[in-house]
Amino acid sequence: MNKILIANRGEIAVRIIRACKEMNIKTVAIYSDIDKDALHTKLADESICIGPAPSNKSYLNIKNIIEAAYITGSDSIHPGFGFLSENIQFAKVCEESNIKFIGPKSEVIELLGNKSNAKKMMEKAGVPVIPGSKGSIKNLDEAKKIADQIGYPIMIKASAGGGGKGIRIVNFPEELEKNYNIVKQEAKISFNDDELYIEKYVKNPRHVEIQILADEYGNIVHLGERDCSIQRKHQKIIEETPSTIVDEKLRFKMGEAAIKAAKIAGYTSCRYC
Repeated sequence: MNKILIANRGEIAVRIIRACKEMNIKTVAIYSDIDKDALHTKLADESICIGPAPSNKSYLNIKNIIEAAYITGSDSIHPGFGFLSENIQFAKVCEESNIKFIGPKSEVIELLGNKSNAKKMMEKAGVPVIPGSKGSIKNLDEAKKIADQIGYPIMIKASAGGGGKGIRIVNFPEELEKNYNIVKQEAKISFNDDELYIEKYVKNPRHVEIQILADEYGNIVHLGERDCSIQRKHQKIIEETPSTIVDEKLRFKMGEAAIKAAKIAGYTSCRYC
């Protein structure tokens, strides 16, 4: 990889740019009209505008991003997280355009990028999951039935969600219809995909993630956990490792489950230069 276009913005893009500088890889920052003077555009070797402020016309605009890669001579694209990082069509277009997509292959994103489908696959594989809908929900009536089955409170979530977008807590049946419509609209605007699913809401949870690294030769390891429980509007503010609530026994159990999930999906996260 000689030049990476970063299909993201803000702090995410800044972190990628810093890593690329350490590796002596040139970077290209994309930006919408409103982000012209953002920090990531100043730190990158080059920057290019890909559309107006609304994300569906800029950071979610696959055509404009691919054209930006061609214009700048970028051989790779790093999607960061959120936006198009889990978009199967974006990964496919990169592959078809002979641009290296720094992330999982498109077929793996198809399995895992859609959270309702991923959960369904994990259930079949015996990986522990939170009670909820079996895949995506088709309509409000189905949402009501599932909510009654698992009991309130519940969470309505966007299947293509990320970055804290497309999540609503529903405490009582009379709140369901309003929040269902809000999440559906937000999912369409943020991800161009209004598919939803439902999970039981866990009160006072701890958000602990397992980090995994998987290469293209079937080697998968987990790198311990990070506690992301301190959040605002479902977005992480502080990430702490190791987690103060995870002991060695639980760490091992969670790590094994994460590796099992990655193997079942054929997940890869490491690409060679």
